[in-house]
Amino acid sequence: MKQQRPYPAFTVTAKAARSLANGHPWVYEDEVTAAPACENGCVADVVSEKGAYLGTGLVSLKSKIRVRVFSRNASDVFDASFWRRRLEHAWQYRKVVMGPDVTNCRLIFGEADLFPGLTVDRYGPLLSAQVLSVGMEKLKPLLFPMLADVLRADGQDVRGVFERNDVALREREGLEQYKGWFDIPGLARPESALVDIVENGVRYTVDVENGQKTGFFLDQKYNRRAVAAMAAGRTVLDCFTHTGSFALNAAKGGAKKVTAVDVSESACAMARHNAEINGVADRMECVAADVFELLPALARGSYDFIILDPPAFTKSRKTVSNALRGYKEINTRAMRLLPRGGYLATASCSHFATDADFRAMLASAARDAAVQLRCIEARGAAPDHPVLWGVPETEYLKFYLFQVF
Repeated sequence: MKQQRPYPAFTVTAKAARSLANGHPWVYEDEVTAAPACENGCVADVVSEKGAYLGTGLVSLKSKIRVRVFSRNASDVFDASFWRRRLEHAWQYRKVVMGPDVTNCRLIFGEADLFPGLTVDRYGPLLSAQVLSVGMEKLKPLLFPMLADVLRADGQDVRGVFERNDVALREREGLEQYKGWFDIPGLARPESALVDIVENGVRYTVDVENGQKTGFFLDQKYNRRAVAAMAAGRTVLDCFTHTGSFALNAAKGGAKKVTAVDVSESACAMARHNAEINGVADRMECVAADVFELLPALARGSYDFIILDPPAFTKSRKTVSNALRGYKEINTRAMRLLPRGGYLATASCSHFATDADFRAMLASAARDAAVQLRCIEARGAAPDHPVLWGVPETEYLKFYLFQVF
């Protein structure tokens, strides 16, 4: 006799069953063939058309992603102990792969940590969280105090959790946008959302309230270190610098001159501040300009190391071709600017533009620029942003280092 399950069950197509078997955790609206009446954000089982158990997930009634699976074990009991174990696993993983860099890292990376729709970054004593699914919105009153407790029980300094829920994706879940402190029992709200951190020996002031995403881009941590290792004595152009992270690593790595460029004057102001506190303002200038307009105006050989770290040019499969044209334009121009033997660091942070797409674009750019690329290294995100096989969305960052000749 079959064991009676306490959760509503969504029946899905054979295609969805294959996708789940291959490791992907999402069930789309049009893959559901039978759906029970249930509460938005509730826990539900997913079963095949023959009734076989496929997993358990969180329901999003207003989203095209109807169920986000977080467990494939029919014996799991989803109580507080279950979620605490999940948080402890995520923390122990970061301690192993990040070592001393665990003080500034991504603690929870959504589906890759089996917390669908939840991101939590750590900046020293402050945690910055983003909740993008209605199921996690309902769970956060349990999870946030529990995560703070897991860290503090391991001797970590945690003073507050700031919510960066000011993103349009929440509206697809029927959730409002907002940002602000989450009240943790026993913890007073911090007086400021600004915090100083050190990464790769570089100091930054991070604004978890107003900075990009959750406050800072942690995923490029070791890619910035790779740039620093090659920068000594070079003239460096850092395009799309944001608050100057690649430029600062290059300057600290011994670059002769660094020009950091961003279209946002406020980002440049923060980059200048970061250059001052790191003692490299004499070798690092910050220019507010549109990179697409600036690159054609520069003379060949002005720089012998160019860094391209643009924002995601596409957030949809429909606009991938347009994005690749944008990537090709800046990469072709950068390749033409570099002298023979110069160096190029180039990145894409959109998972819709695949690694194969990005490599093909770079090859085409090199042909148009009449140069050859010698690949020094191909990299991705730091290991605190783990790639979950079967979930291509987690393998979003591409980063290449080339010599151009």
